[in-house]
Amino acid sequence: MNGIINQIVQFLQQGIAAIFRFFELIWNWSFGQMVAIFQSDWQSLPIWKIAVLAAVVIAIIYVLYKAIIQLWKAAEQILKAFIGLLSVLVTILPFILIAGLIAAAGSYVIQNVNF
Repeated sequence: MNGIINQIVQFLQQGIAAIFRFFELIWNWSFGQMVAIFQSDWQSLPIWKIAVLAAVVIAIIYVLYKAIIQLWKAAEQILKAFIGLLSVLVTILPFILIAGLIAAAGSYVIQNVNF
């Protein structure tokens, strides 16, 4: 049973690591593109390209704003879920303690009581 749980945990760790590697790849590429657009030579561009560049900058700011809002909401949900998990762990603790006491009493009876 312990081996199966270890394999599941290892599988989950590998999956999460792969997701974060993919996220890092996208993150690095995206920020490279954003840095490149902000390093453009604005003075030598014709007016229509400056207008396109301004529209692109505004779109980037808007998309990043939306991403930050979603990230904030996700962080709130993660915190709520963690608090919920802790509260469940605290509420089941007496049951775990009672189960341990029953097991200890049963073990004592099996090992020490003779009829």
